[in-house]
Amino acid sequence: MKRDTMLPALLLLLLPALSPVLAWIPVEDWESGNVTASVSESGQCVCHVFLPDTTFPADRVEHMQEVTKDLMLEVEIQMNKIVGFEAKLEVYLQDLTELTIRVNILESSPDKYIKLDFELLRIELREFEALVSQLKNSLNSSSPIFDSLYTEIHNMSLIVNQLESYDESNLAVFRIELAKLQKKLEDCQTEQELISPDIGNCNHTGILALSKPMVLQLNAQLSPGYIYGGWGKDSKPLRGSESMYFYGAYSSPSISDFYLYSNYDKLILRSAFKNHRTPSGWAGLGSNFAVRSNSLYYQRNSPLSMAKLNLTSSTYDYRVISAASSKFSYSYSASQFLDFAADENGLWVMYASEASKGKIVIAKIDEKSFGVEDEWNTDVYKEMVGNSFMACGVMYATRSVDVATEEIYYAFDTKTKEEKHLSIQFQKFQDKYTNLDYNPTDQKLYMYNNGYYVSYNVKFDKE
Repeated sequence: MKRDTMLPALLLLLLPALSPVLAWIPVEDWESGNVTASVSESGQCVCHVFLPDTTFPADRVEHMQEVTKDLMLEVEIQMNKIVGFEAKLEVYLQDLTELTIRVNILESSPDKYIKLDFELLRIELREFEALVSQLKNSLNSSSPIFDSLYTEIHNMSLIVNQLESYDESNLAVFRIELAKLQKKLEDCQTEQELISPDIGNCNHTGILALSKPMVLQLNAQLSPGYIYGGWGKDSKPLRGSESMYFYGAYSSPSISDFYLYSNYDKLILRSAFKNHRTPSGWAGLGSNFAVRSNSLYYQRNSPLSMAKLNLTSSTYDYRVISAASSKFSYSYSASQFLDFAADENGLWVMYASEASKGKIVIAKIDEKSFGVEDEWNTDVYKEMVGNSFMACGVMYATRSVDVATEEIYYAFDTKTKEEKHLSIQFQKFQDKYTNLDYNPTDQKLYMYNNGYYVSYNVKFDKE
């Protein structure tokens, strides 16, 4: 090959290898002497390239390498932080789950409220919120997961505040009622010592006096609007149920459900072990129901009849008293056409009829057949009576003297068929009441007085 034709060919072969270098040489200088070619003595082609120092930014490349190294180190540090925060986040989420469980326990169990628990919950929630903020700032993130965590923390804080507020209100009501009870207990202490019950003994001439009212507390709904209802104990309890209490209250005369409490403490704590709701077709009316032998007796609405609820099997039964009229009720409350009562002699129901011209009729109930076995006509008009109850086979009727005083003014003895006009006055906690029943197991009167549980000790004349 000739020399003049070989040189261009060699240059073409060298251009790819020289392209990184040529890239730093301005195009206009490529043929201005910066690149030259010659033939050596041995006949080889030699290319000479002149690169000025000012055209290659070596200092910039070095700086770029240092920055890259720093960036790689920073990325590694941030990655390590993320791993650490992921571990912390798992711990925080577990803490949040445990807090949620504790709040749920407090919501479901009011009797487990402790002031210290609420303060500890607040502290832990504040710590958790601070840690979430730290994590968010460290990651410089606006992820929706952080907003979700903040919302959940805020909601839990509101729940804790509401629970504590409810607890304080509940405790305040309880303390007020407890203070009233303590004062009344002090006032009645001397009197109670004089009233010594003789359970099951009817060897007396009747009621001589009642103690001062023992106000237990406001109803389980904590509402004075629940003015209709009743409470008390089983007048002939089954073995093991001697301490059981029952309660049912409503904002209207309609009867819809009943609560059972295993003992006095559970009644105070409003912790029922069973709730019976009347099914369709078994709705009740009026407030004068009673419990005997673990069965609850109440007035069925339609048809007007005696209803019986077995508290063990939750089965229902009813009997119609054809003579009972829905025209006559007590003066304190409408719709009380059938008034159930129980005493040492058995189970009773009082009503008025067209034939009796509105006067009370006493009917003895056969508990086995759930039918009426005997009846007595009294001479007292039902609409003039505040309420009535049975004790040792004697019906006692009450009426109002004034807003603070009630009076037992009439008695009818089913054994002798004799009636008496009495004047046994006793104090009332509130003006009107819808339920008054005697219990032979403790010789007490149980009154449901405008939403409050009230009781009286009964003193009999043993002369």
